[in-house]
Amino acid sequence: RDMVNTPAQDMGPAAIEAEAEAVAGELGARFETIVGDDLLTQNFPMIHAVGRAAAEPPRLVRISFGPPSGPRLALVGKGVSFDSGGLDLKPSAGMRIMKKDMGGAAHALALGEMVGRAGLNVACDVWLAVVENAVSASAFRPGDVLKSRKGLTVEVDNTDAEGRLILGDALTRASEERPDLILDYATLTGAARTALGPDLPPMMTDHEELAEAFLTASKTVHDPLWRLPLWSAYDSEMDSPIADLKNTGDAAFAGAIYGGLFLRRFVGTAAHTPTWAHFDVYAWQPKDKPGKPAGGEAHALRASWEVLKARFG
Repeated sequence: RDMVNTPAQDMGPAAIEAEAEAVAGELGARFETIVGDDLLTQNFPMIHAVGRAAAEPPRLVRISFGPPSGPRLALVGKGVSFDSGGLDLKPSAGMRIMKKDMGGAAHALALGEMVGRAGLNVACDVWLAVVENAVSASAFRPGDVLKSRKGLTVEVDNTDAEGRLILGDALTRASEERPDLILDYATLTGAARTALGPDLPPMMTDHEELAEAFLTASKTVHDPLWRLPLWSAYDSEMDSPIADLKNTGDAAFAGAIYGGLFLRRFVGTAAHTPTWAHFDVYAWQPKDKPGKPAGGEAHALRASWEVLKARFG
């Protein structure tokens, strides 16, 4: 909540990195960061493209801890410190609370801290893709074709669908560690809010056992979740004539599902397909409610913690 509530001028990419480094220090964890043009050198082209227009350079942050011989968990978060929409500029009303667009990174970091403090029997990696989606002469453009770490090419249909681009590279990198489970958290789509409102985040996964575990945990700890399908019939709506796929779908419907389907393309490697779930969180409470002050909010975290305790406790 503190991270989400802090104005973007004080919670930019470097400050988000500093918050992660502080957590790593508390846990005695390994801390790494790849910043600016080093992202290109180390093959994270989509993270670099989205963040290169900002005054503070983009970065990929990693925290690692836990027994190396145990099962492996990856927590991946979208960390857009402020989202102007890029050249597909948001209207002023849509931009007003975009300091919260790093809420997915705050979720992943908070959950990772819980796992580390509890000493669960799991090797945990927290991956934060951190950028500001700004406008300048170097901003990525509608119609650009981006390379990705996965090897897929992506035609940019809309620069305001930037979160899935940075998560694509981060999910690919997380998959390379051959985790048993990947959970990603992102303030990804307005379509999720249109469908389910601010209190109820959608969860997407192809794994029935994992879905049931989350829905049961949601009820047990009173942390609402609603499952949306990764409806494969919509995959072709992201076809591009000049790239492997576009970053949005052709139709005006099912925007949240398109986001999940896009991310699914970047999960796993030829050698290993992990169990994966995606959470399209709002990370915001529009007005005061009992126990829920207006401002930054944690969604799906208590349910996630319940599942992880049962799985790795």
